[in-house]
Amino acid sequence: MPGMIKQFLRDVDWGEVDYLIVDTPPGTSDEHLSVVQYLSGTHIDGAVLLTTPQEVSLQDVRKEIAFCRKVNLPIIGVVENMSGFVCPKCKNNSQIFPPTTGGAEKMCKELNIPLLGKVPLDPRIGKSCDEGKSFLSEVPESAATAAYRSIIHSIKEYCASHNLQTEMIE
Repeated sequence: MPGMIKQFLRDVDWGEVDYLIVDTPPGTSDEHLSVVQYLSGTHIDGAVLLTTPQEVSLQDVRKEIAFCRKVNLPIIGVVENMSGFVCPKCKNNSQIFPPTTGGAEKMCKELNIPLLGKVPLDPRIGKSCDEGKSFLSEVPESAATAAYRSIIHSIKEYCASHNLQTEMIE
């Protein structure tokens, strides 16, 4: 797998890109280390870590946080996915996966990491993906759309300030 990651990251002509997002499975495997090593010369802005409110997911993310800190990979922040369910019809919010230990919000406070946002479940996300359509365009009034837009804004702000700091150092 590391050879394939190297080929994907080093041998592909990406052209001019604003953002390269690498989605990895939970954990801290050799693949994660390979991605960080192969991209280390490119001034990686940082990692966005995703979790769900359940403790088992939070435990994985704590390991990923420790990994990022060990390899000096900045952490842009954490996103809590499946954070409640907002009914598209009545707009009532239900906690399908209740954060029994405080969820991402508590973890982020304890570890001094930004919580970028909480994305509620919305069945229309899957439908849009299945149809190859942009959920943000298809359902602009959704609570999930608002959460995504806020998260994107926070990531853009972080990257802009991080790039400015890098330029000032160089």
